[in-house]
Amino acid sequence: MPIKVVIIGGGSSYTPELIEGMLDRYESFPITNIVLVDIKEGEEKLETVGKLAKRMIKKAGKQIHLTWTLDRREALKDADFVTTQIRVGGLKAREKDERIPLSHGFIGQETNGAGGIMKAFRTIPVLMDIANDIHDICPNAWLINFTNPAGIIIEALIKYSHHKRVIGVCNIPLNMRHSVAEILAVKPSDIMIEFIGMNHFVFGSKIYVNGMERTEEVLAKLQEKLDYSPANIVSLGWTKELLESLKVLPNPYHDYYFHTREVLNQDVRAFRENGTRAEVVQQLEKGLFKLYSDSKLNAKPKELEERGGAYYSDVACSLMDSLYNNKGDVQTVNTINNGAIFDLPEDTVIEANCVITKDGPEPILVGNLPISIKGIILQMKNTEELVIQAALSGKYEDAYLAFLMNPLIGDEKMSKTLLNELLIAHKEQLPQFKEAIRQIEII
Repeated sequence: MPIKVVIIGGGSSYTPELIEGMLDRYESFPITNIVLVDIKEGEEKLETVGKLAKRMIKKAGKQIHLTWTLDRREALKDADFVTTQIRVGGLKAREKDERIPLSHGFIGQETNGAGGIMKAFRTIPVLMDIANDIHDICPNAWLINFTNPAGIIIEALIKYSHHKRVIGVCNIPLNMRHSVAEILAVKPSDIMIEFIGMNHFVFGSKIYVNGMERTEEVLAKLQEKLDYSPANIVSLGWTKELLESLKVLPNPYHDYYFHTREVLNQDVRAFRENGTRAEVVQQLEKGLFKLYSDSKLNAKPKELEERGGAYYSDVACSLMDSLYNNKGDVQTVNTINNGAIFDLPEDTVIEANCVITKDGPEPILVGNLPISIKGIILQMKNTEELVIQAALSGKYEDAYLAFLMNPLIGDEKMSKTLLNELLIAHKEQLPQFKEAIRQIEII
């Protein structure tokens, strides 16, 4: 039986890791056809990645037909799985998302604060178009999205697109498992964490090693300032007071919320010394694509781990494997709440442990949110809803409210300043805000 996977954003530097993940699972997930898709601006990278992917497949000796194209609708014909890893506006847009907030004394980060909101504004309409194409052309296909901000995008698609077979994935929960395994000197496969919350704002409520709970031990060891972050986030460590008060495991992105001033100072220093993270990544990308262009390279280079996306292939490919084989195993994904967390609406999207079947993820019951994190999770979920509303309406007042209510902004006048400057900076990728931007420019 043929299995066709379409990778939208196929010219991404992450694609070799995704190809590696598919090759590693070929015995249980025997893909027959892979199509890489990108836009005209990414054509050169698409061809470079496509040639490397072909060399990887040849080295593995697998019978997989791989092609690449700029014609998305043609590529989607007969697709069984579609993955999305796009960056609307490219790394130059990310640079603006980071540089502009930093210039005004706010966190500049691609998925949190003002930068994360702007990325959602640019990305949601594009993913809506992709999802609607999938619904028209290959309605039975699963859309597996790891474009950030993943949770917000999945909620927008589930609520407002025609296509409902969508699941969001992120490497952070798996990264947390690997980090905990290293802390306890055990194998990652021995670790099970009960996750509760949303994408990039998820907590570990319980930690088990081979079925035995060891949450308190892990929280105690984290007080020793052990490193606990992916390559793109510098760990600042967690204090005894915070860990003993929360009684849950934070994720690396919580540095932005619980160490805001320290992170901001650190980011400003890094910005002055090396530029924004986006500028650093652009240099990393140049090096990666130089490696990818080597006709002798036939494997994912280790240097890719410096991009901060380690374990994406494990997450995405394990999910596709489980959906295809109706495995019924437990994985952490972004999907509809459906009553798993009592304090959140049933139709909202959460990041949680789910049983994965051929019919999709089934969230495992969580119950009530712990009182220690309930308020901030409800606030973040409300902020996400406001971001989606603004991204789809294109109304200035909706966008302003999303900025104002974000805990990394929360300033009446600066919300307006940041929003106005960012809207103008990104106006080419924000057609829905055309009238709002026109009004700003008149003033």
